Amino acid sequence: MEVAAPERHCRPAASPFDLEDAVTYRRWRDWKLACRPARIEELVVDVGDARELAPVELKALRLRIERCGFALYRCAHGVDDRALPRLLGDQLGMRRLDANWLADEDGISRITVSGQADGHGRFIPYTDLPIRWHTDGYYHPQQRRIRGMILHCVRPALSGGENALLDHELAYIALRDISPAHVRALMQPDAMTIPERTDENGVARAAQAGPVFSVDADGGLHMRYTARTRSIEWKDDGPTRAAVSRLEALLGDPCFPGTFRVRLQAGMGLVGHNVLHDRSAFRDDPLRPRLLLRARFLDRVPPAEEPWRNG
Repeated sequence: MEVAAPERHCRPAASPFDLEDAVTYRRWRDWKLACRPARIEELVVDVGDARELAPVELKALRLRIERCGFALYRCAHGVDDRALPRLLGDQLGMRRLDANWLADEDGISRITVSGQADGHGRFIPYTDLPIRWHTDGYYHPQQRRIRGMILHCVRPALSGGENALLDHELAYIALRDISPAHVRALMQPDAMTIPERTDENGVARAAQAGPVFSVDADGGLHMRYTARTRSIEWKDDGPTRAAVSRLEALLGDPCFPGTFRVRLQAGMGLVGHNVLHDRSAFRDDPLRPRLLLRARFLDRVPPAEEPWRNG
């Protein structure tokens, strides 16, 4: 008679985002801050062809994304190839493209100044106006969280169009160090609500309530945020108001450690997690208008290891 093997109960790994686990948080925090780059050049990887990375190029991108949330790649010249973001994402383990209604059938968006006639022009990414701090897809429901992104520059603007970039995990650390109560408030399931959007046919997008900070099934930290003041409803309680005010102050500090500004040139791109970013206003060359290819993924780059656990 066979004896059944005893059941094995695997304890879930301790999470640095558990507000009750100060020890694990401190270990992860110390590692994260030690990895924080001092100069933006530390995040740049020169590649021959982003559509077919060499092993050393792929490893270099993965290392930066794992430690800093994102990386910048630099090719010799701009390539207007719609397949590039998809092929690059696939090499890094990001395969589930977000097929938002403003993207084309392949899920890739061509970000350029657009007139009102095509329906894009009333949305700010398709204008030359500045865009404040945000993470992509903050208006999506939880099951469609944007966890990874690629922004590839085919042509820069004549002037302007800079992006500020900040690993959202650094914003989390700053808030938690000030007061864990701020993080707790922003983890409430109704912390931030995006009201419904209507068009001539009625409700085009239902209202979306959700947290600012949440933890994915794989243990990664997700941030859902916009600095917009219109069409945003914050939970009306003291802890949430205090947390939002503190977060706005941190992001408003141009010297906040870990914040970088970059003006993508032709052939350059941003790849990684859905980190905080903004965009300055710009002026186009009418004959060669600014053009970026954008891919947004429901996956993030899978972590290869968690070296901070061995520290």
